[in-house]
Amino acid sequence: MEKIRRIEIIDLFKDSIKETIGQEICVKGWVRTKRGNKSVAFIALNDGSTIKNIQVVADVEKFTEDQLKRITTGACLKVEGLLVESMGKGQSVEIQANTIEIYGEADVEKYPLQKKGHTLEFLREIAHLRPRTNTFSAVFRVRHAMAYAIHKYFNDRGFFYWHSPLITASDCEGAGEMFQVTTLDMENPPRNEEGKIDYTQDFYGKHTSLTVSGQLEGELGAMSLGKIYTFGPTFRAENSNTPRHLSEFWMIEPEMAFFEIEDNMDLAEDFIKYLVQYALDNCQDDLEFLQSMYDKELIERLRFVVDNNFVRLTYTEAIDILSQAKQKFEFPIHWGVDLQSEHERYLVEKHFKSPVILTDYPKEIKAFYMKQNEDGKTVRGMDVLFPLIGEIIGGSQREENMDKLLERMAEVGIEAKDMDWYLDTRRFGSAPHSGFGLGFERLLLFVTGMSNIRDVIPFPRYPKNANY
Repeated sequence: MEKIRRIEIIDLFKDSIKETIGQEICVKGWVRTKRGNKSVAFIALNDGSTIKNIQVVADVEKFTEDQLKRITTGACLKVEGLLVESMGKGQSVEIQANTIEIYGEADVEKYPLQKKGHTLEFLREIAHLRPRTNTFSAVFRVRHAMAYAIHKYFNDRGFFYWHSPLITASDCEGAGEMFQVTTLDMENPPRNEEGKIDYTQDFYGKHTSLTVSGQLEGELGAMSLGKIYTFGPTFRAENSNTPRHLSEFWMIEPEMAFFEIEDNMDLAEDFIKYLVQYALDNCQDDLEFLQSMYDKELIERLRFVVDNNFVRLTYTEAIDILSQAKQKFEFPIHWGVDLQSEHERYLVEKHFKSPVILTDYPKEIKAFYMKQNEDGKTVRGMDVLFPLIGEIIGGSQREENMDKLLERMAEVGIEAKDMDWYLDTRRFGSAPHSGFGLGFERLLLFVTGMSNIRDVIPFPRYPKNANY
């Protein structure tokens, strides 16, 4: 007997499926809902390939009462039957079931995702099951699409994918909020003559941590391959319980030799517009669902970013605007302070009504590696600010001058001997170069319209939570 061809549910909604109407097909997936009457059961089946369900029509006479009773929300099925045009609203085709095989049952009393509204807070408690919901299957399909688009963008423009280490002995940001990596016995660690923990006996022979950024190693790649990008997990041991912070998140960090700050801004704007346009072109069904459920202005906001040039201004100009604003801010504003999300969103959403790129920040509030301007007070840093999110990209032109870099490192307390490998890029063939970092989950917050960063990553990590 010839095996019936399995078709993924996403393919049942393509125009080409018309050629298959009237044929026997096979679908597999999980039951979203089941309803019906004494003569017929209607089963909504979803296999994760699309936000849309396929309706399976089961004639009660073809199946035993026990079999139909076991088909409940969450159960996994294999269905073989005739693909026919649907007479009901909302779908063009449906399946008249001939055989149904139950791969796995879902106990109605215990399965937590019954047909009712669930809060996002509740779903975070069962993160292992929440991809079965329409919301999270949509979010994670968009997440995949954005990851693919990032690799495509850089590959098509001659960048090389650079794998920076996850375990490192350097603190790129200088904030000290790093997770320690060790194999020492924490109950009884070895100690040196000074009574301090002797890390020479540790696995790597020194104090090591999980990376907060791949940038410094990325600079090494750029100074040999020209244009590279990293895309991988980063870690911050920051005790921040907010809707915008995770302790484990993914970062995209391009680094480019011979790029100055203007080139860096051009790339950042082009990059973010490309990603948003890719989502609009390839994630329409999921975006429309997320818009209907969570953010009524989602698609309009995405198009707004693509259709408008980003406003560019200096930090000093931004301070002047904020100082004259009629709006009262929770955090006081004056030259020299780091801008808070409320300040960034005011510039984007109320003053300019456009994405904004801020440049030339005070050097005291920025990292040691940023190129210093001639005024001695500011550096060629840049932040891209978005509606709802605030900062979505942070970057800079890097300081290529060895003496200035050493001076700045001394000011912030970084030992030159600990960064000798990094300084070699300034000793041997130094060149102007730039780069930036995009927090992947921040991007996904914007693209999906979700309001909490814990809802755009499969298994969120934050203070007091590291399940799975």
